[in-house]
Order: sequence, then structure tokens, then C-alpha cells
Amino acid sequence: MRAVKSGPEPAEGALSSSRPSHRTSLQEFAMADLAFVVAVLAAFALVALVAKGVTKL
Repeated sequence: MRAVKSGPEPAEGALSSSRPSHRTSLQEFAMADLAFVVAVLAAFALVALVAKGVTKL
């Protein structure tokens, strides 16, 4: 006699840990923070250059 299965079987490879995760990694947050810091520093440098140019007028 065969045993009765209680539910559907998972698809082949569904339990594999090699599939990509949809969670955001710590490295992605670090790169976003670094990009933000660089952008803010560039903006302040631009403002400083403009202010320096205005004072020469």
C-alpha cells in the first residue's frame, strides 16, 4: 500500500539556498551611504566655490 501525501511537493530547487535573496544587503546600504556623503561633500564644495567667486566681485 502507498502512503498518502498531505500536501503538494515543493518545486524542484525551491529549497535551494543558491537562489537570490530579495533582502537588501548591508553592503548596498553602505554604498548608498557613501554615495550620499560624496554627493553632500560635492555640493558643499560647489557652494564654497561660488561663494569664493562672489567675494571676488
